[in-house]
Amino acid sequence: MNEQLARSVVLMRAIESADIEREVLTDDDRMYASRSANELARWDAADKNTAPTPELFLQKRAEQILKKISERYRAISAVIANKNSWYVMSIAIPLLTLFLGIFLDRITDPHRVDLLSAPLLLIIGWNFLVYVLSMLLVLFPALHRRWSKTNFLNRWMASAIFSSSKMSGQFLQKKGHKYPEPLALALSNFTTQWLTLSAPLITARLKRLVHFSAACFVTGVIISLYVRGVLSAYQAGWESTFLDAGQVHAILSFLFAPVIFLFHLPGFSMEQIVALQLPQAVMPVNGALWVHLYAGSLFVFVIVPRMALTAFALRQERKFTRDFPLDLEQPYFRKLTSHIGPAVEAAMRVFPYSFTVDELRDKNLHVLAKTLLGDQARLMLRPSTQYGEEVREALQRGDSSGSVPAPGDVALTVLLFNLSATPENENHGAFLAHFRRHSRHVILVMLDESSYLERFAGQAGGELKIRERIALWRQFCELHNASLALVNLLHPLAHADELEQCFSSASALFSLPQAVHE
Repeated sequence: MNEQLARSVVLMRAIESADIEREVLTDDDRMYASRSANELARWDAADKNTAPTPELFLQKRAEQILKKISERYRAISAVIANKNSWYVMSIAIPLLTLFLGIFLDRITDPHRVDLLSAPLLLIIGWNFLVYVLSMLLVLFPALHRRWSKTNFLNRWMASAIFSSSKMSGQFLQKKGHKYPEPLALALSNFTTQWLTLSAPLITARLKRLVHFSAACFVTGVIISLYVRGVLSAYQAGWESTFLDAGQVHAILSFLFAPVIFLFHLPGFSMEQIVALQLPQAVMPVNGALWVHLYAGSLFVFVIVPRMALTAFALRQERKFTRDFPLDLEQPYFRKLTSHIGPAVEAAMRVFPYSFTVDELRDKNLHVLAKTLLGDQARLMLRPSTQYGEEVREALQRGDSSGSVPAPGDVALTVLLFNLSATPENENHGAFLAHFRRHSRHVILVMLDESSYLERFAGQAGGELKIRERIALWRQFCELHNASLALVNLLHPLAHADELEQCFSSASALFSLPQAVHE
């Protein structure tokens, strides 16, 4: 699935997940989109003499959904059209840096080539620093992970995720009298999710742009050197308070050795360096050699490596653009594509805490699994962890481990708590934190209200106690960066819409980069 198609599928998911009350898309709209997508996918597959795939079905369904949305709500048409500004930036910024190098750079004054040019040494030194840092990050992955949490690019990315999300939500909220509020929420959620999913692609594009722009800037500097050499006569010289002629000769010999070797340029002797020391009279015509040495050094040390890095970044960019890494094993996609291809059972793994699940609640957990993961879903109910019991010991006793990846068909890990319990950091918090650290699957906290309702419903002040206890649990889960879904295991469909929305939030939270969480 390429970038544009993946973007449409993610936008479709954001709209359907936010539109709980069916204000934007009715059930008939969704059923029609599914039927049409199924037929179109089968026709396309038949033309290619292949079997229809979930990927193809999702692409066709996204086309139907977004077409319907753009017909009803014109304001979102621009988002659906996705007028990409990367192409304009890829041309404008390198051209700007090229002209900056030509018109603003002053490596030398108009009539003199400074053998110890500070700008030249700074350009070469800075680029070598970039190369060394890039190599260290490749050779030491641990250093790369630590640096990625604090570098400017990732902090900018994390900031952009939330600022863009806020701005996109405000865009439609200003038209709240005309457009449903779920549409603004969907656009906000989509912006967050898409910036997160496309972060590797954006990073590759930025790297390609930065490296190519650096090469263009230095190209402009070289052009400037030669153009000024045509229009005026360069004279070479050097002066220094702390360096003598021998030291300057050693430095320049080391710096220009690769250029002299590669381009077969004539070298320079110690006597020439002594003769070029200022403020004594300089030789009348001696600037051409040093211009060639300067230009050759910039070409070898900057342009060639930067273009190689540009090519590598471009390769990575094209890889992500042509084969976008969208995880179609997520429950939303599994539920839509359960009828495509061979049946695959997605499992919901449930870990109760201080909670005895009786036969009826066990049966209703199966209902919730099918609600979230489709009709092929199955339930993996683990033994309950007792109050105050060490989490790791309890999981080992239950023949499971939170630190060991679950079977490949596990799509969701549920931590099941009872509303009758008061959340405690040292017990419930430790249980939740263990899975937050070790689980490789989406984590959702389910809070069963059935026992607490039986106890207090109908009593004086009972409704207030129920609301306060739910608010306490919500605050607890927010502090632990977990999504909380209120359920009633005696009436499993009582909070079905809220459950699906919470699951979508949990999936989005699970996919966000660490820099965003922090």
